[in-house]
Amino acid sequence: MSKYIILIICILLFHSCGVFKTYEKHPKTEFRGVWIATVVNIDWPKNGNDTSKKQKEDYLKILDFYQKENYNAVIVQIRAAGDAFYDSEFAPWSRFLSGEEGKAPEWNTDVLDWMIKEAHLRGMEFHAWLNPYRATFDENFEVLSKSHDYCTHPEWMVHYGKKNYYNPGLPEVQKRFSEIVGEIVTNYDIDAIHFDDYFYPYRIKDEIFNDSTAFKTYAKPNQNLEDWRRSNIDSLVLQTHRTIKSIKPYVQFGISPFGVWKNKTTDPSGSNTKAGQTTFEDLYADPLLWMKNGWIDYLAPQIYWSMDLKAAPHATLVDWWANNSYNTNIYIGNGAYKVKNNSDPAWNNPKELPQQLELARKTPEVFGNIMFSAKSLMNDNEDVVNAIRKDFYKVPALTPSFSSLNITAVPTPRLAITELNDQEFILHIEDIVNMRYAVLYKSGRKVKEAYKMKKLVKKIFLDENPNTISIPKTAISDNFIALSFIDKYGVETAATVINIKKLKKNGTKR
Repeated sequence: MSKYIILIICILLFHSCGVFKTYEKHPKTEFRGVWIATVVNIDWPKNGNDTSKKQKEDYLKILDFYQKENYNAVIVQIRAAGDAFYDSEFAPWSRFLSGEEGKAPEWNTDVLDWMIKEAHLRGMEFHAWLNPYRATFDENFEVLSKSHDYCTHPEWMVHYGKKNYYNPGLPEVQKRFSEIVGEIVTNYDIDAIHFDDYFYPYRIKDEIFNDSTAFKTYAKPNQNLEDWRRSNIDSLVLQTHRTIKSIKPYVQFGISPFGVWKNKTTDPSGSNTKAGQTTFEDLYADPLLWMKNGWIDYLAPQIYWSMDLKAAPHATLVDWWANNSYNTNIYIGNGAYKVKNNSDPAWNNPKELPQQLELARKTPEVFGNIMFSAKSLMNDNEDVVNAIRKDFYKVPALTPSFSSLNITAVPTPRLAITELNDQEFILHIEDIVNMRYAVLYKSGRKVKEAYKMKKLVKKIFLDENPNTISIPKTAISDNFIALSFIDKYGVETAATVINIKKLKKNGTKR
């Protein structure tokens, strides 16, 4: 056998053993999110007139499905069109929730608080998704509540196409939205505020977005209309960042813009694409500036096209955003709704979405993915779901850390552990500050510097009484467990090893 053939065989053997694998099969941290759209009842609730019991059941079905598939975050739309899925001073109850705008839902609990807690109990982050500027979804104005801003502040509105939009150039609109964000962050235990891609509306042929009066009134000298509009969106993003961080600095701020910043044909630094509209030139949004200035904690560009689509290849755009991330966490928005439901034949291939996840894993600057939308993978796409679980999400992952304060390590809280009864252990925790989760791992006698997620036993949310947590005995099968904590910035502490045999023998023992 020639040396050449032997060399080829060795290369093939090494490759089959994963020597050249360019990504970790079971990453410790990876954002795995799903958008839950409420506008016109896309994902949830199925109908605004459903009973609260059915609405709760349907929401839990979504959470349980994605928890089973090892997702770790839900991005839930709580403001769809000038309305609210919570009791708000600034917006009426959404008709998509209660069947009639302005009418409170007949729940026996705070709707949003309940939704957040149910996500947290499953170890999932809850990102509150707001649409800042869409005021009405259609021209059925008779369905609007008298307290809707369309009725109380018509001077804030711009009619465009068949919708109404808040005028981003008005200081009153900017002030109102800061109040809305402040209300949510203050009153609810959310993990993030999230904006989608709707800033100034997508262009409609032969339609004019009439904000000329505001432009004449508020534009700086020699500032053109395009730069003025972008400055208005920049002000929204900056003010939202300041509002969030002034109240709860550990609450994240994320935005999911349209997937093309600029085409290379109009700017050499743009992507090699031929998108009909772009986020910078048509929606007047500049995500690169927000990342450069540290105004957001993560960016999730909506790259809803197939890997090799000629006009806007998914692979090309992932690479472009990776090279323009400015040390911001990048999560790729994936168009799961197109699976077997799009004119692009690439989406008929059950490997299309898994290939996109593989690309994200191989790209160091990308920290995860978000699927649009929840129902897409729950209905008739079992082969794709199984492939994703088998090849990518077989093992759970923690959400990535973030911090505007450059926190790199947190102290391990002191523990006092009591065996309370035959069902559970009770842990009393001392010196606990800003901890979000307790994490249990299978362990040997000696503590490891880092535990792989294959060793994960349970991730426990620390609720209103964070100094006490219970561990079901059914979750523990070995003699030793390791316990660590995750703080509100996603930073994990060093672990402590607990000897279960000694605990059982001595009753109360550290």
